[in-house]
Amino acid sequence: MATTTPNEFQSTLQAEMLPPKEKVPDWVKALFGNPVSIIGTIIVFFFIVIAIFAPVLAPPKIPSQPYLIPRDGFQAQPSPPSAAHPLGTTQGQYDIYYGVIWGTRTAFKIGLIVTGLTVLIGGTIGSVSAYFGGWVDEVMQRIVEIFLAFPFLMAALTLATVLGAQIHNGLITGMIALVAFGWPGYARLIRGDILSVKERDFILAAEALGIPKIRILVRHVIPNSMYSLLVVASLDIGTYVLTFAALSFLGVGTPTGYADWGQLLSFARNWIPTLSQYWYIVVYPGVVLLLFVLGFNLIGDALRDALDPKMRGLR
Repeated sequence: MATTTPNEFQSTLQAEMLPPKEKVPDWVKALFGNPVSIIGTIIVFFFIVIAIFAPVLAPPKIPSQPYLIPRDGFQAQPSPPSAAHPLGTTQGQYDIYYGVIWGTRTAFKIGLIVTGLTVLIGGTIGSVSAYFGGWVDEVMQRIVEIFLAFPFLMAALTLATVLGAQIHNGLITGMIALVAFGWPGYARLIRGDILSVKERDFILAAEALGIPKIRILVRHVIPNSMYSLLVVASLDIGTYVLTFAALSFLGVGTPTGYADWGQLLSFARNWIPTLSQYWYIVVYPGVVLLLFVLGFNLIGDALRDALDPKMRGLR
């Protein structure tokens, strides 16, 4: 009877642990195979172009402070669109056009950095917790449950306010607050996937070969448990931008005059009873915020369809 050497067996295991080859066509098919996903991709690409060419579309008056929205005087009453200000000005005469253009860079900065950090922290904690189990899992999950017990927006608002008194940088404090209370969801999500993956035959065989647990976790378990995490992360990019805009609207996000869509919307608070006259101070920043979130949500739905076997079966 033919025998298999340990090296041949390990090579077979590694081949089996690679994602199926049809995943690549599914990703492409999901992003470009239906009108909804195409619309989402076009929207996100549109904002990427604006972010890249922001210095050309809206040249900063102070090169060292490009995110500072220029103002045309100190009049409290908003001004309608004009040749000098294509989208009008807010109270305090902050230029809406400039804020919308440079606010795109702020949105990408917040969405990508916050999502990346929350995925890294939550994914690491959830992976270690699920794979090693025992008292490690018990301790980490109790910590996760403590963080999940706080209402997300209220907790982020409170922490951003407290940190603002110490750091005096609303952009950083807002991002720290979102990361601090955003990672537990990812930890819980990847924990469930890893609990399933670590019981599969190829993982048990790798452990039987004496491969170190850390190596198995990093090279084999986590890569086979990332699909759900990627889908949720793509959806949360827009969610974090929207939540940060809420913090700015409430006065604990970016400082006054910073190019941020939530900051622009906060200038409209005193003019809500007269929005029929000053509609432009809400419509323009509100529409770009809506489209930004919508674009990433459509892409996230497409990724879910591509990576979820049940959804693939329905198509």
